[in-house]
Amino acid sequence: MSSDTPARSVPCPTCRRPALFAPSNPWRPFCSERCRSADLGAWASERFSLPEHTPTDDDPAPPTH
Repeated sequence: MSSDTPARSVPCPTCRRPALFAPSNPWRPFCSERCRSADLGAWASERFSLPEHTPTDDDPAPPTH
C-alpha cells in the first residue's frame, strides 16, 4: 500500500464496527485486542468449528429415505 492510497476499513468479524485494515492496526482484521481475543476464545471453546468432511463431486449421493 503506497502512502497516497487511503487505508481500507473492514467490518470487525466480532463486533462489526469498522476496523482499519492496514499495518498500523496490529489486530487486523479485528478492531481491537479484545475482539481478537473473543474470536480466539470462541475457536478454543469449539463454538466455531470446521466440518470434518466436505463432500466432493466424486462422493456418492447420500441415501434417500
